[in-house]
Amino acid sequence: MQAISIGHAGILVRTRGVSIVCDPWFVPAFFGSWFVFPRNDQLSDELMHEICNPDFLYVSHLHGDHFDASFLSERMNKNTTVLLPDYPTRELEREFNKLGFKKFERTINATEREIAPGVKIAIHIESSITDGPGGDSALVVSDGEARLVNQNDCRTQDLDELAKYGHVDLHWLQFSGAIWYPMVYEMDAAEKAQLARDKVESQFSRALRYVEALNATTVVPSAGPPCFLDEELFHLNVIDGTETSIFPDQSQFQRRLSDEGRLNAATTIPGTMFTVLGGAVTVEQPMSGEEITRIFADKENYLRTYQADWATWLRDLRASWASPETDIIATLKLWWEPLMAMATSVRQGIGGNCLINAGDLAIFVNFFDGNVEQHAGQPYAYRFDIARDLVEHVVTTRAVDWSNSLFLSCRFTAWREGAYNEYLYNFLKSLSVERMNRTEAEAKQKLSGAPSDESDIEIGDYVVQRRCPHRNADLSVFGEIDGNNLVCTLHGWKFDLETGQCRNAAEKAIRVRKRT
Repeated sequence: MQAISIGHAGILVRTRGVSIVCDPWFVPAFFGSWFVFPRNDQLSDELMHEICNPDFLYVSHLHGDHFDASFLSERMNKNTTVLLPDYPTRELEREFNKLGFKKFERTINATEREIAPGVKIAIHIESSITDGPGGDSALVVSDGEARLVNQNDCRTQDLDELAKYGHVDLHWLQFSGAIWYPMVYEMDAAEKAQLARDKVESQFSRALRYVEALNATTVVPSAGPPCFLDEELFHLNVIDGTETSIFPDQSQFQRRLSDEGRLNAATTIPGTMFTVLGGAVTVEQPMSGEEITRIFADKENYLRTYQADWATWLRDLRASWASPETDIIATLKLWWEPLMAMATSVRQGIGGNCLINAGDLAIFVNFFDGNVEQHAGQPYAYRFDIARDLVEHVVTTRAVDWSNSLFLSCRFTAWREGAYNEYLYNFLKSLSVERMNRTEAEAKQKLSGAPSDESDIEIGDYVVQRRCPHRNADLSVFGEIDGNNLVCTLHGWKFDLETGQCRNAAEKAIRVRKRT
């Protein structure tokens, strides 16, 4: 088996005469905010031909740094068979259909199947709304002699599931951030910097849990971080480590693994090739070690050269955002008010109203009454400040997931009265009847507060409930004591060990007591 990095979460897998391409991302995503790092726009013509003409294509989920609609539409062979995760809806399949793909292999969640003689795959899904209403997934490829787990940024909660097929030779996984928090929030600079450090620590701790669970021969850091070449966002790149950013690169993750006594993480750039033969993994790089070292050691100069090469593209992209003025409030009323009418539990969970400042237009989203109107001084608990042309774009295109289409760009600022509220973001990523039906059902179940019938567990000197109330993660796996806090390392949520109070969201308290 051979696996070649094609950038970010992208992989070209070759085995037994069959090729599988995973998550090919080449066109910068999220309003030109995210670029592949290290850059993948200089791969050879021969490799690009193979990437564009595989036997099978796997796209883990619908986020723009995985589902690159422009590349798939313009470059990918439409006769390729698409491997479909077993999601609750067929939204991913419909998006492929729009691009001209017609051949699909539908899978069953966590069930291994043979797709070619001697080649088996299994796709594991996560389907909570927090993963994106379409879901997220991980791929396992086995050929009888070697095994690859492509976890990308799928935050699977059952660590044993991905390891159940046998020894893993190559484990590709995310270690860096993929969110806009806390960088876009209005808050004290020192507090924001500390939150960013906490977030990075949470990301590394979660990745380490997966590394330990799969115990692969070689760990391949992937699915991030992106880099930011627009000058307005350049400060989000982690260059010397002092930046308020959640986007550390693989050199920092490798140092963390080394500190933990794990020396099996391979430096990976687009074009790095891994060959598994006889249980051993060999690595072939597309450039010299000195050139690779320079990417990370002289990162600012590397990014400035990259930035100059894409300056014209970025300028033209920004010019394309201009559009005739839309009656945004009237459009949102027709679009969102029927969705709010069907989302009574989601609105209850949000528990406050929201102001969206689109340039000089103040849009008041009244979740209490279920309507959208011009803001006239009414109090609000959440606020977003976004350039009008970006709001017009997502409104006129009826973007059903504002997390994917807008927020991941980091091209906005935000403020909130209290703690993080997942129901608000779940609403804004579920702007279709199909998505809102699922979001409302999940919210209703969570708000019912049905007690778990699972036994409490012991962590250190404490007895706690087994499941984290945020995402139902198993705290026997992801729970850690950190001073006076219990930390769920799946997403970094913290709980006061004395009271059980959640420090991220007040309504998410846990059951906890000192052992006797």
